[in-house]
Amino acid sequence: MTDFETAAAAVAEAALAAQRASGALAAASDTQIDTALRAMASRLGSSAEAVLAANRRDVEAAQASGMGTGLLDRLRLTEARLADMGRQLQILADTPVPPARHRVRELPGGLVVEEVRRPVGVIGANFEARPNVTVDIASQLVKSRNAGVLRTGTAALGSAVALVDHVVGPALADAGLDPDAVQLVRVPGRHAATALVQQPATLPLVILRGSGTSTRELATAAAVHGVRTLAHADGGAVIYLDASADRALAAELVAASLDRLGVCNRLNLLLVQQSIWDEVVPATVDQLAALEPKINASLPPHDHPLGYEWALAEGSEATVTIAPAADAADAARIANEETSGLAAAIVAEDRNAAQTFLTTYAGTGGFWNATPRLLDGFKLLAVPETGINIDRVPGPRGPVTFRDLYLRQYVVTPAQA
Repeated sequence: MTDFETAAAAVAEAALAAQRASGALAAASDTQIDTALRAMASRLGSSAEAVLAANRRDVEAAQASGMGTGLLDRLRLTEARLADMGRQLQILADTPVPPARHRVRELPGGLVVEEVRRPVGVIGANFEARPNVTVDIASQLVKSRNAGVLRTGTAALGSAVALVDHVVGPALADAGLDPDAVQLVRVPGRHAATALVQQPATLPLVILRGSGTSTRELATAAAVHGVRTLAHADGGAVIYLDASADRALAAELVAASLDRLGVCNRLNLLLVQQSIWDEVVPATVDQLAALEPKINASLPPHDHPLGYEWALAEGSEATVTIAPAADAADAARIANEETSGLAAAIVAEDRNAAQTFLTTYAGTGGFWNATPRLLDGFKLLAVPETGINIDRVPGPRGPVTFRDLYLRQYVVTPAQA
């Protein structure tokens, strides 16, 4: 068999196994579901040694291959990060699930319309080499009573195997659920990602995360094969410093938005009102250079698009683009036209400037005197996310959580049934 045929066979086998387990998962009680999530949290602690050992091997291999600092940060697990993952799972277990059905209205003739929430069945997910996402997506699928087939970047495959084998699968079994409900594609390489979006009968919906180009290519292939996607292809957050900005708060938010360089909602483009450019930019460049790690400022004239996403630029992740804007409306226009539309913030004491910015900016998340790093499922909604959907069409937009992973069905019955 060719490499693609091998990968396609592995994906098909995983999808069938998940499909066989999906019925029981859909019928599971709330108690079983939340017991499974709490067991995942517990097993992250009891299996930490095995998980961290697998992750160290992944990180060492990635370092040997020349992976950049920002991507290594996404790949690396620590005891603190495992503990944080566990806390999020506990919170998710405590989060109520929306009612499975609710009455919409009465019809003539003694009939009632109800809206019913039904699981999709089996959902695929392709995501970057970031081990915590394995647990984030698995937990969201379980909470929404969907089985799943996961595929991660090759650099994180060892860590993902350890998390599925030592944490996710055993936790499902602890709750009396079939561990086959969450599958991991264990074939390395891009062929598995391509195969994941070509199985409409068993994988009708695939969550796509990762670098813009590869994710867009997968979304195109999915459309050709009749597979729906929830895609998170591009990131890069914007902060606009208005002339009315509190300078100390501006410095604080800039630093807070660069606490991690390999994530999509980090500061990517810093816009500064033209009238304060000469005052603010030199001090900001000095501030960036004093951070750890040192952040380089890309100043005009730029030899790259303003929205170029530095988090994905291996070797140049520690960079922020700085550009001028005439005013709040112009800054919002630049954010709309030059960036992905993920998130943009204004730092301003002038309420009118802030309102102009927020009403003009059409992206997924708008922020006033707050860091765009808050555009995150857990930080914003108190539950983990499967990704952040920035599509400009109806449907789940922003952080996608378990509440979005269902099918809407209308049922009409006699009122007295």
